[in-house]
Amino acid sequence: KIREAFKNDIPNTTKIIIAQRISSVEDADKIIVLDDGKITDIGSHSELMERSEIYREVYTSQQKGNKDEGGEN
Repeated sequence: KIREAFKNDIPNTTKIIIAQRISSVEDADKIIVLDDGKITDIGSHSELMERSEIYREVYTSQQKGNKDEGGEN
């Protein structure tokens, strides 16, 4: 609901979202990946899936966790 509100109610503005769940930021124009407090990569979801091992590992882990819990994503 919050992501939809950001998209529909306040479009064309810069928003900073801090999240642990990749699904919360998957549609963002730019995602900043932090590891141990340091920026390791910046890009879109698809760019990070291609080149960031940390991002891929977290995404895969979260997807597996969701399936184990009976969720779709």
